[in-house]
Amino acid sequence: MRKDFGKKAIITPLPVLIIATYNEDGSPNAMNAAWGGQREDDEIAICLGTDHKTTANIKARKAFTVNFGTRKTAVVSDFFGVVSGNKMANKVEKSGLHVVKSEHVDAPMFEEYPLTLECELLECSPDFDGSTYIVGKVVNTSADESVLGADGKVDLGKVEPISYDSAAHAYRVVGEIVGKAFSDGLKIAKS
Repeated sequence: MRKDFGKKAIITPLPVLIIATYNEDGSPNAMNAAWGGQREDDEIAICLGTDHKTTANIKARKAFTVNFGTRKTAVVSDFFGVVSGNKMANKVEKSGLHVVKSEHVDAPMFEEYPLTLECELLECSPDFDGSTYIVGKVVNTSADESVLGADGKVDLGKVEPISYDSAAHAYRVVGEIVGKAFSDGLKIAKS
């Protein structure tokens, strides 16, 4: 038996993306965005509210970073989602995070977030119904050595990224490997 929920989109997992930019005065800004994902091998797409400070900063600076929320950064990640940069100009300072300037784009990164995409603005949609669609070209991916596996690649089990659960309004940890992509399904194909 199934239960209907009507026109409620429950897409999972929704990443917890901390979008970081510089304000017009050079101070860092960050917001929590869940509506985003990969568009190409080196491109991401994010839907942001048109009235967000971050949206204006991206349009002005043509650059941003995407820092992935983790188990360890869940509280500060939520803070970046519930406090507006339009109302609290020093919210990054108040967060207590350690800011590092990206070496590749005109945007900040944070020591506490172990996995970061450094992006240049590629496309920006006209404002549509209160939303702006941002497409970024990833010019570098930066990972703290603590989240690398023995093979030197990013180990998401060590990153412990969180996702936003829109049905429960909660954060969930992502990371357990349950199968091998592009491989496990071949067992059925061969049977």
